[in-house]
Amino acid sequence: MKLSKTLAFTILSVMMLSACTRSESGSSRVVVQNKGSDTLVNVAQAWAEEYQNVNPAVAIAVTGGGSGTGIASLLNGTVDIANASRQMKDSERASLIEAGKEPQEFIVGFDALAIFVHPDNPMNEISIEQLAQIYADGGAYERWSQLGITVPGCSSDEIVRVSRQNNSGTYAYFREAVLAKQDFKLGSRDMHGSKDVVDLVMHTACAIGYSGLAYASDEVKMPCVTSDGTDNCVTPSVATALDGSYPIARPLLMYTAGQPDGATAEYLNWILSDEGQCIILNKGYASATPVECVNPSV
Repeated sequence: MKLSKTLAFTILSVMMLSACTRSESGSSRVVVQNKGSDTLVNVAQAWAEEYQNVNPAVAIAVTGGGSGTGIASLLNGTVDIANASRQMKDSERASLIEAGKEPQEFIVGFDALAIFVHPDNPMNEISIEQLAQIYADGGAYERWSQLGITVPGCSSDEIVRVSRQNNSGTYAYFREAVLAKQDFKLGSRDMHGSKDVVDLVMHTACAIGYSGLAYASDEVKMPCVTSDGTDNCVTPSVATALDGSYPIARPLLMYTAGQPDGATAEYLNWILSDEGQCIILNKGYASATPVECVNPSV
């Protein structure tokens, strides 16, 4: 995508202005703006809260909204760090480069993208091909009986597909890794956040959904997933995300517009330290680097 010189100058000007004015009113405390992925928002808030103890002179303002929203905010210069559960698109990178900023990518952890069904659903495993037949445009599966399954409480036999909105990095990753970039089938329930997906599946006997592993609960069931339809079915976990055996595991990312410096650089370095990595591990994700923690929830 080619930006006009005027638009590129505007983006760069907003970036420079916001970088110079991010401080709390009446205070010398620096504020680092952090926005994006709903998958990452809970751990991002945990990082921000703990960093107050590490460096009280810096406040981290965290908001969600989806990977696309966070990256768009980075492009228009209103945030310092964009959280994403997908990689930047070529067009997004081009926009930053046109504005004179080389995007910087930081892998801050790994996530297993879990498949959720209602706890009464007898399905214990599912293949990537079956998921594609359920979710992809033109896919054959519309009813649970087509999978040889009878779900108690699902009198219609309809597969209620629960998905995410298209500004979500989780949506984009699922489309790439599971649907091989095919379009989604129309008629899915497209939820704003990961927690919303789990909540709907929990209360809907006919439903199936997908979300980050950290949003799993005892109120939903997670079947194992196979990539080849054989007996090699892998359960989503921190361990299987980290060792790569789970077929739909993905990196969790943070982006900056150009090489970070000052408070932003210090914060990112802390996130990648053992202390920061133990926080993401204890939130149910795999750490970006091997780390030993006290009481990790693995």
